[in-house]
Amino acid sequence: MKKIWVALLLTPSILFAQPKKKFQTPDKWVDSIYNQMSFNEKVGQLFMVAAYSNRDEKHVNELMDLVKSKNIGGVIFFQGGPGRQAKITNKLQAASKVPLFVGIDAEWGLGMRLDSTYVYPWNMTLGSIQNNDLIEQMGSQMAEQAKRMGIQFMFAPVVDVNINPLNPIIGNRSFGESKENVTDKAGALMKGLQENQVFATAKHFPGHGDTATDSHHSLPVIDFDKKRLDNIELYPYKKLIKEGLASVMVAHLSVPALEPDKKIPTSLSYNTITNVLKKELNFKGLIFTDALNMKGVANYKSPGEVDLAAFLAGNDVLLFAENVPLAIEKFNEAFTNGDFTEERLAHSVKKILLYKYKAGLNQYKPINTQNLYQDLNKQEYTDLSYKLYENIVTILKNNKNILPFKTNDPKQIAYVKLGDDVNDTFIEALQANQQVTVFNHYQIEDHLDDLKAFDVVIVGYHKADGVWKKHDMVANEVDLLANIAQNNKTIFVSFVKPYALSAIKDFSKFEAVVLGYQNNVIAHRKVTDVLFGMQGASGKLPVSIGNAFKANEGITTKANKNLSYGRASEAGLDEAKLKEIDAFVNTAVKNKYTPGAQVLVARNGKIVYNKSFGTMTYTDKVAVNNQTIYDLASLTKMLGTLPMVMKMYDDGKLRFDQKLGDLLPEFKKTDKGNITVKELLTHNSGLIAWIPFYKETLDANGKPKTDLYKNTFSNEFDTQVSENLFLKSGYKKTILETIAASKLGRKTYKYSDLNFILLAEIVERHYKKPMNELVNEYFYEKIGANNLTYLPQTKFDLSQIAPTEIDNYYRYTTVQGYVHDMGAAMFGGVAGHAGLFGNALDVAKMMQLFLDGGVFNGERLLSQKTIDDFNTCYYCKEGNRRGAGFDKPQLGESGPTCGCVSMKSFGHTGFTGTMAWADPEKDLIYVFLSNRTYPNADDNKLSKANTREDIQQVIYDALTN
Repeated sequence: MKKIWVALLLTPSILFAQPKKKFQTPDKWVDSIYNQMSFNEKVGQLFMVAAYSNRDEKHVNELMDLVKSKNIGGVIFFQGGPGRQAKITNKLQAASKVPLFVGIDAEWGLGMRLDSTYVYPWNMTLGSIQNNDLIEQMGSQMAEQAKRMGIQFMFAPVVDVNINPLNPIIGNRSFGESKENVTDKAGALMKGLQENQVFATAKHFPGHGDTATDSHHSLPVIDFDKKRLDNIELYPYKKLIKEGLASVMVAHLSVPALEPDKKIPTSLSYNTITNVLKKELNFKGLIFTDALNMKGVANYKSPGEVDLAAFLAGNDVLLFAENVPLAIEKFNEAFTNGDFTEERLAHSVKKILLYKYKAGLNQYKPINTQNLYQDLNKQEYTDLSYKLYENIVTILKNNKNILPFKTNDPKQIAYVKLGDDVNDTFIEALQANQQVTVFNHYQIEDHLDDLKAFDVVIVGYHKADGVWKKHDMVANEVDLLANIAQNNKTIFVSFVKPYALSAIKDFSKFEAVVLGYQNNVIAHRKVTDVLFGMQGASGKLPVSIGNAFKANEGITTKANKNLSYGRASEAGLDEAKLKEIDAFVNTAVKNKYTPGAQVLVARNGKIVYNKSFGTMTYTDKVAVNNQTIYDLASLTKMLGTLPMVMKMYDDGKLRFDQKLGDLLPEFKKTDKGNITVKELLTHNSGLIAWIPFYKETLDANGKPKTDLYKNTFSNEFDTQVSENLFLKSGYKKTILETIAASKLGRKTYKYSDLNFILLAEIVERHYKKPMNELVNEYFYEKIGANNLTYLPQTKFDLSQIAPTEIDNYYRYTTVQGYVHDMGAAMFGGVAGHAGLFGNALDVAKMMQLFLDGGVFNGERLLSQKTIDDFNTCYYCKEGNRRGAGFDKPQLGESGPTCGCVSMKSFGHTGFTGTMAWADPEKDLIYVFLSNRTYPNADDNKLSKANTREDIQQVIYDALTN
């Protein structure tokens, strides 16, 4: 760590570089100010009084009076809001002869005290992080926010080593129980603050971590010998002082090893402050008392007297003085009586003035209140919080490496909530990855047997965030948890302080134990990412949990997915711009272009937008969610058939120049025998666009012929086209014969479903398996695309599948869970051109596989060369934009995209209102799914409105790099 030396009065060097304007050296400025002040004005500089921006005008007037009449040195702000505080600060600074110190007790960010400002994780939560550079970045951001608020002192970091789990006042404010971890984290935070021109204050000297008493209410006793204090409590101070610590706050403690008189608090102890901190530890920086209104010191001396005693003990700044006028009187009496000298007063006052110079107060400027809220809530602050929580997640137990979940296991997940705080965003995060059955915690005793049907039960423990809030598990929660773990494969996920888990005496029955530390949306998302393998776990436990887990335990895991959730800004996208997508989809729903939709955007492997809109239909009002399954229509060509064709090509089993007649013998003697694989893939085969196969199977009344269809399954009628309609066995042969006999045009571009019907037949004959089994075995299972499937009604409840049409021309039913495309239905729901269902997330997983060059989790599923060969426009010069299976951007004015994508991009659109597009040049994925065909497909309003293309334009407009 770079050392920032504080020489103070011993050298003219300055801690924070300042422009050389009115005075060339700090000592000249300090002397000029000091020499102009009266005795009372000098004494006034010692006081830093409490200020609140949420109080009335009377409070502000009282502060103004202290500034004007008593020349106080500064204020420490507590509760309020940033705008109000900025106005009060400007008002006080304008009235002060000497610019005021402004400090704030904001250990985890301004949000600890001020509304509408940023809150970072608590120190103990941060104690789990192994990358201290992230803590330094947090310190830098905290400094940036402090400077924006005209604050020079952040009363942080807390360097108390929290050895006592029962500590009522430190606890989560500490980085943990390891002196090395506490010191390293505190040092990183200090560096981030001080290298960005805000002073850090280590507290609470000499160490408040091993006590069970709150010094706000009484005087805690630290009854250890000097050797122990040197080894533990003083360890962080000795190291941070060497690294340039600017200031120290002294606690109200009774420490007999340092101050023999047990009644004298350390904050009033000459032995502790002067002899130990200043002389023994050679600390030259500013020394603050802890708040002088706290009972740990206020019970010893009255206001005024306590301030004087603190000064005589060696403190420089008297924090939270209750009666400044009375204190100044006491100082006058003491000076007259010879209790302290001018030299002693000058030592502290000049030190204070020197720090004011170093903070730039010699060139004070008022706070600019314009755009204050925006400046204090920048996107990068949230981005860092996501990165912090990503590194916080700690796995303490992981039997048989159950975490992260394998790509297709567990298949059935239940979730049970414990605790009394919110858990909605955790459920949403779980559901975004896989269907999860949620049990109400207050009824779970009645459903314990139901849990046994699930592969895994996730139990989440949720208590309200709050450093001082009680998180302890109660007896019935412990018993219920034990009961669930005894009878089920259980993963316990805790979003509370680690100490709260000490109530659990036996962890042996859990398959896994995961800590998220705090109950908020970011922790929920990042824990879920670890469970499902979208990121690895790297956190280490900062404190021991009873005898079960010791500090620094933590199991490391690696990601096993090619996509994870992230922030738009970290992926180079403007989040505010992306929100414009909402308006386009909401308009589409409102104007009945489609009942509902899903939209996903991912960049650089990070999902930055994944939202659902509208309802399943216009009448039932069942809301679409991220687990809703849509009929993907022609996306089947790209996501189902094409990967298997590419695999055959990759394995040398198929070539672009091979002819249809050689691959499907029944076509050899037809005019289609010489069509090549490349021509099939690029829709350059001459095959007609579509054949309405189903019409030949209807009678004169337009109803299914009774000799071809039955309402029940049998060996003779085994091809299911809807819930109560079965086609005669072997009809696929008739379809292929119809294609063989169809009219062939010249070989020019004509988009045709027939090409991919034939390609699927080639694949299935080679592997001797149906396409749904093949693509699942070789791709979907491997990448965890559990929601990509043919025949979804066999895997999902119908309530999860969006209906696609009210069919009154063929099947005469609401088509839900069965493929919309009539031809694909006649193949039993598994065809080369249609039949695939899925949600936006799993569509994106396949698109990401293509972007990643065919590699997933270290396993190569396709070669980069194969993907490149198929993502080539072979007939562009002839006006055919298509790649080999992939659609490509338009060559003219109209086409499938916004016209803003790169020519390397590829994708596909589908008749039911779907679109999936990937751009290797931008490492960008866009997925749009809908059921615009419901209740009927006649008027394609979605296409006419260019909704999908307009959303794609928004995404490209949102790119920031």
